[in-house]
Amino acid sequence: MRYFIFRNATIERFFADLNATFSGYEDVSQLPEAERYIWFYLSPVDENEIASKKMRYYIDLLRMTVNRIGNNKMFLIFTVSEFYNIKTLLSDNPLTAAIKEYNAAVEELSRQFDNVKIVNFSDFTDRYPSEKLIDWRYWFISQMGINPTLANGFASWFASQIRAIELKRKKVLILDLDNTLWGGILGEDGMENLKIGGDYPGNAFLKFQHLILELSREGVILAVCSKNNEDEVKEMWQKHPDNVLKEENFAALKINWNNKADNIREIAQDLNLGLDSFVFFDDNPRERELIKTYLPEVFVPDFPEKPYDLPVFFKNVAEQCFSIYNLTAEDLDKTQQYKANAARASMQKSFASMTDYIKSLNIVLDIKSVNDLSIIRAAAMTQKTNQFNLTTKRYTDADLRNIIANENGIIYTVSVADRFGDSGITGVCIIKRVGVDAEIDTLLLSCRILGKEIEYAFINYVLKQLQQNGTVKLTATYIPTLKNAQVAEFFDKCGFTFVKNDGERKEYVIYLDKTNITLSENYSYIS
Repeated sequence: MRYFIFRNATIERFFADLNATFSGYEDVSQLPEAERYIWFYLSPVDENEIASKKMRYYIDLLRMTVNRIGNNKMFLIFTVSEFYNIKTLLSDNPLTAAIKEYNAAVEELSRQFDNVKIVNFSDFTDRYPSEKLIDWRYWFISQMGINPTLANGFASWFASQIRAIELKRKKVLILDLDNTLWGGILGEDGMENLKIGGDYPGNAFLKFQHLILELSREGVILAVCSKNNEDEVKEMWQKHPDNVLKEENFAALKINWNNKADNIREIAQDLNLGLDSFVFFDDNPRERELIKTYLPEVFVPDFPEKPYDLPVFFKNVAEQCFSIYNLTAEDLDKTQQYKANAARASMQKSFASMTDYIKSLNIVLDIKSVNDLSIIRAAAMTQKTNQFNLTTKRYTDADLRNIIANENGIIYTVSVADRFGDSGITGVCIIKRVGVDAEIDTLLLSCRILGKEIEYAFINYVLKQLQQNGTVKLTATYIPTLKNAQVAEFFDKCGFTFVKNDGERKEYVIYLDKTNITLSENYSYIS
C-alpha cells in the first residue's frame, strides 16, 4: 500500500512502518500518485496569534487538497491536538478557538466526502502529559513537532486505527463465567452468594457485564466456554435479579466439564469461523495458558486479578481487538444471525435430499449493484472474508468507488433471507470491464450462508446480467491461500474453462455469447 503524507513538520519516524513519501512542509503543490493519502498537520508552536492564523490557513489548504484528490482514494485526516499553548488569557484563547474551528472543518469534510476518514489524534495525545508531547531539543534542531520517543507507541496506535478504518476486527468474544462475569463459583457458593451488583466487588462485575453487553450491540458475537453445570447456569440467568447478560445474548454455549480448547474448537465449527476471529476472557491463568498453547490463533489477554481493574482491562482489549470505523445493519444483528444459522443446520438433518431442504427454506436472494450504503458493507466483507473468497483482495469503500469510477467496474451484493430470518448482505462480486471483455476481480460469500448452494445461484445470476449487458469474454482467477482451499474447484464446477495454473493462481475463461445460463428455481430473486 503506497501512501503520500501531507505534513507541516518532521514526522517521518512516526510512519516508518508505512510505504510512504512525504510532502514538503505546508506544501500542497504536488499530488503524486498513491493508493492512499494522509493529512497529518500538527498544532503550530508559534505565538498564539500567529499559530491561530496558521490553523485557519491550514483549513484552506486542506479543503483544496480534498477537492483535488476527489472521492475515489482514501484520505485519512488527523484532527489537531493542542501541544503548546500559553493560556494567559483564559476567556478567549485564539489558538484554542482556531483548533476547534479546524477540527470542525475536518468533521464537515468527512460528511461531504465518503473517502475521507477521520483519525482522532487526541485519542493518542491524551495518553501523555503535555510536556512530554514536545521535546524542544528536537524541535529546534530538526522541526520535529512531536517527541520522537513516542514513535513506537504512535506506530502501534496508528496500526489499530488503520485496522478499524479497514473494518478489520475480531468477531467473537468467548467468556468464562465464574470469577469472570461474576465473583464467586456458582456450583460451590450458590446463586444467592455470587458477587454481582450491590457493593464492591459485585458492582465491578456488574459494570463489566454492561460493557460486554454494549459491545455485543456493536456487532461483536458473544459465546460462553465455562466448566459448570449448564442447568444451574441457565437457572441463574433466569432468576438472578442483578445479572445483566442472559442466555439470549450468546450465540454459542459450551457449558460442561470438557477441555476448554476442545470446546472453543467446537464453537468455531458451530459458528463456521476461523480461530483467529476469537478473543477469550478467563480469570484462570492455567486455562488461559492452555488456550495459548493449543489454540495460538485465539487472542487471550491476561485477565486482571482485581475486579476494580476490569473497566481499564476491557477498554484496552475492546479498542485493540474490536474497534471499527463504522457499522452496517448486518453488523448490528450478528447474534441472531448466527443463532438462525444453527437452526437451519439442525433442520437440515430431517431432509432426505439437499434439494428438498433448500426448497423448504424459502430462500430469497436480493441481488443488486452497490449503493452509497451497501458499498461500506461490501468493503467490510472483502476485509474479513477468508474461506469462500476466490482472490482474497482487500478493499476499502474508497477503493471500491475507484473501481467503479475508473475501471468501469460493477459490484453486485447478495442479501439472503429465508424462513428463519434475514442474513443481510452476505455476498459480493466485483467485476472490472473493458469493452465486451470483463474480469471477476472478487467473488466472496459469508460462511454463514454456505451449505445451501447459494454461491452457484449468485454467480449464475451475475453471469446472466453480464450476458444481457453484452459481455462476451469473462475471465476469472483463483488465488490459493491457507484458508480458501474449499473454493479451489469452484470455477470448474460453474462451467468455466481452465486456462492455466502457474503455481500461484489458476486462471479461467467463459464465453458468455456461447453459454446457456439458467437460474435455479429453488430460490426467489429480487433485483
